[in-house]
Amino acid sequence: MKYLLPAATLSLLMAGVAAPALAQSAPDWSGPYVGIYGGAVDNKENDGETLVFDRNLDGVFGETVTTSGGADAFAPGFCGGRAQSNEAVTGCLGDDTGVEGSIRAGYDWQFGSIVAGIVAEWSAVDLSDTATGFSSTPANYVFNREINDMAALRARVGYAMGPALIYATGGAAYAGVDNSFSTTNTANSFTTTRDEDDADGWQAGAGLEWRLAPNLSVTGEYLYTSLNTGDYVVRAGNNGTTPATNPFILAPNTAGTDIARSSDEMELHAFRIGMNVRF
Repeated sequence: MKYLLPAATLSLLMAGVAAPALAQSAPDWSGPYVGIYGGAVDNKENDGETLVFDRNLDGVFGETVTTSGGADAFAPGFCGGRAQSNEAVTGCLGDDTGVEGSIRAGYDWQFGSIVAGIVAEWSAVDLSDTATGFSSTPANYVFNREINDMAALRARVGYAMGPALIYATGGAAYAGVDNSFSTTNTANSFTTTRDEDDADGWQAGAGLEWRLAPNLSVTGEYLYTSLNTGDYVVRAGNNGTTPATNPFILAPNTAGTDIARSSDEMELHAFRIGMNVRF
């Protein structure tokens, strides 16, 4: 009898400890939440990207800019990144990995072990995507686009296992893009169509959210983003002293030549960590 009381007491204590632990290991994911996130974002360089040309200004790109002797004026070639000099042989510097910081708000519904929800997000982004062409002058022609902010609306579906939620996410994305152009060519004038553009696209990814406390969780996430940035066109024309033999204004199309990047797509890879507060 003297052993039964301590044993019963020990059993009650173990049950008292186990109950909160069990409750903590299987939280309810239903309800609203807000979160902050940060991480690195990398632009997938398009090694085959070039500059394309509309020589007769009919809106169709893909023509060749030739010298007065009939040679390809851009025979030195193209590269992804920013030119290091006027000469193609020196190559280009690749774009640096960018950074982003995000805020989000979402709502989840739990059905057994399945958790489904929707999340809206806004991110401040610092990321560049650059392409360069080299003419035989020699001269370089550098096109750059920068993403400064991005918004997204995604669905999220996951599987809850104790304090962990493994999930996949996907939806629509929108970004604001700043375009710029620079060149070492001083023989021509250069005008641009627009400096700012809107980019539409989609996102998909996956992550792991871990409940630290009843209303607090930490998350690790990978997110892929595909964006269509639209056309950014630069016109090379006569600056008043440009010779008639200049490839960009060579007769019979003396009004100039439109230049653009061969790709208006951006593919981004982001790795993030964040924290959510649930209500």
